[in-house]
Amino acid sequence: MNILIQYMKRNYKLVLVVIAISMSLFAFTTTLKPKGDPEKDKMLLELLTFVIERGHYDPATIDDKFSKGIYKDYIEALDPSKRFFIQSDIDEFVVYETQLDDQIKNKDLSFFNLTYNRLIKRISESKEFYKEILAKPFDYSVKEEFNTDYDKLPYAKNTTELKEKWRKQIKLSTLSSLTDKLKIQEDKKNGVKDDKPAKTIEELNKTKEAVKGDSTEDTTPKTFEQLEKETRESSLKSLNEYFDFINDLDQNDWFSVYVNAIATRFDPHTNYFPPDEKERFDVSMSGKLEGIGARLQKKNDYTEISELISGGPAWRGKELEAGDVIMKVAQGNEEPVEVVGMHLDDVVKKIKGPKGTEVRLTVKKVDGTIKIISIIRDIVEIEETYAKSSVVEKNGLKYGVIYLPKFYIDFENNDSRDAGKDVAIEVDRLKKEGVQGIIMDLRDNGGGSLKTVVDIAGLFIEDGPVVQIKSAGKKQEVLYDKDKKIQWDGPLVVMQNSFSASASEIFAAAIQDYRRGIIIGSKQSYGKGTVQNVIDLNQFVRGSSVGDLGALKTTTQKFYRITGGSTQLEGVSSDVAIPDRYAYLKMGERDIDNAMPWDKIEPAEFKFWDKQNNFDVAIDNSKKRIADNPKFKLIDENAKWIDQRNKENVYSLNIDQFKAEQKSIEEKSKKYKSIADYKNSLEFASLPYEIDQMKTDTSLKEKRDRWHESLSKDIYVEEAINILDDLQPKTLEKKDVTKLKKDKLVKS
Repeated sequence: MNILIQYMKRNYKLVLVVIAISMSLFAFTTTLKPKGDPEKDKMLLELLTFVIERGHYDPATIDDKFSKGIYKDYIEALDPSKRFFIQSDIDEFVVYETQLDDQIKNKDLSFFNLTYNRLIKRISESKEFYKEILAKPFDYSVKEEFNTDYDKLPYAKNTTELKEKWRKQIKLSTLSSLTDKLKIQEDKKNGVKDDKPAKTIEELNKTKEAVKGDSTEDTTPKTFEQLEKETRESSLKSLNEYFDFINDLDQNDWFSVYVNAIATRFDPHTNYFPPDEKERFDVSMSGKLEGIGARLQKKNDYTEISELISGGPAWRGKELEAGDVIMKVAQGNEEPVEVVGMHLDDVVKKIKGPKGTEVRLTVKKVDGTIKIISIIRDIVEIEETYAKSSVVEKNGLKYGVIYLPKFYIDFENNDSRDAGKDVAIEVDRLKKEGVQGIIMDLRDNGGGSLKTVVDIAGLFIEDGPVVQIKSAGKKQEVLYDKDKKIQWDGPLVVMQNSFSASASEIFAAAIQDYRRGIIIGSKQSYGKGTVQNVIDLNQFVRGSSVGDLGALKTTTQKFYRITGGSTQLEGVSSDVAIPDRYAYLKMGERDIDNAMPWDKIEPAEFKFWDKQNNFDVAIDNSKKRIADNPKFKLIDENAKWIDQRNKENVYSLNIDQFKAEQKSIEEKSKKYKSIADYKNSLEFASLPYEIDQMKTDTSLKEKRDRWHESLSKDIYVEEAINILDDLQPKTLEKKDVTKLKKDKLVKS
């Protein structure tokens, strides 16, 4: 998520607004009702609009224009591929296009009820479509085509035309799969090696269980008819699973879609969180949960263990395994509850629970045996959430890379780990390793906590402003690093891309404005310059027994650089812009129709960092290297080709023509294969504490090996290290490097 969050209780100004709202809404009292309760839905609509209109930074007027936006977003969310509704449905719906503002104000649910009931009807009809279509072989000799540009395609005029659309859509899927199977078989016949990536430990274990000791493999070529049948069977299985997922959604789930269509019209980052989604959001922000530490997936009516989280109770117990199917769940000594056919979210709720409590799982092992496994729940940390670091040597000097996936925090526990504390630890570890420069890798980091980004920026500056924030109708407020201590005063490079957003942009902007480090990556970052607060909606309903109402994430502030400009829409421009494969695709905040506008405020007072004399030289050297590097030229050419391919939406359903088209694409793509095959000459390694952990944690070792392998193929990280090399003080000559090595040997 591209978010920047401050919890409401951390912001006294918003608390005043909340208190005022609470006083207005205290009269809400209800009794428990079943799912799909219209009175609860009406209350949620009233709460949503009331809170947004009084808490949002710049609430939109709820009028006919607003209504049109809701209508468009909601219908697209219900049926993005236009494979359920037909034109007569849309003709019926469009009557409400400019009436939704009035329906919201009057708590009228007639439009939602109409669309919900019609959608359920069309979904039921569609089940019969695909089963009938896949019951017999496709004729791939027919010359026909299918257009996948759903935005521009009209709705089917009737169910006959809709069924034909389903046929072509499924045929395209099976044709693609069939040509892949034919090519793999032909390649095997001709002795062409499979270039698929190496399997993970989990995949290897599953393979071993699947073959059950049988090492033989049927290498007999299959006929066209056999392969064609396989593709239909595979497609049928996928569609069955897709419709099983849809069947698991109840009326509350679909009403949440409607509510979110309303919320996001205020701005792209204002969202409604149903109770389950709010819990997932909290886990994503903190990287922690209470449970057994297993990832689950639904397979038909069954819930299967897809992965054990390293270090979690299930992983430590060594009884539960990936591939096990959960049949029953019991709380401690209570009677077990059958979970076959149960909604996946409901199974998760039964398995999760407070630290120290027992859950007993009745599972079917991959060998068919049934086993009851007792697990004591605990705090589970999701390792992928957290900062990690690596070291690398170049020209006799050691450098550090810190990868930060998000600016995580546990809002409920100040003593818990967060991004600020963890990055400080990683910087300290790298200093002990004797690094001469640090790379902060914020690529694909969509944001997180405002507090942690201020803390992290403070590690690299003496003291001073980091970011400015402004609430509606209020004066700007400056957030400072007040600690004069500098954790790292050496060369610094920040890596970003077009998916680096929000808190990532605050950090990059502050480092850039102070001239503290060099920003490299995509031409500009995502362009999100707003702050959201998460507001628990339950607090407004006194004496409620309707159950959990969920939460609202609403935009309450905008943030600004210390120079006064906003990152909204514009993002942070890299000091050194490097070509990347998504450079020409429209994926930023500026490409969203109702994004908030760019503006600026007065700058804050600050002093430039004056300890990096060769700053401009390093930038110029990098730009020259990139301009002269044929690999970067190829990446830019590839980006243009990807943009062109993204605009091509018509596919032939004739196998000969489809093969010819795919062969042409494959031939063109060969030109860019060297990009994926690229390998730099650098070797990345874990820090000593991690190497010790890997002795008992093979999963961690595999994850780090894969990360280091990806870094060794990363041309962008290589250029970041080149810049760190250029940023080294001129006084650090060869004899100084030798002395550093000797000093390290003495210390060790």
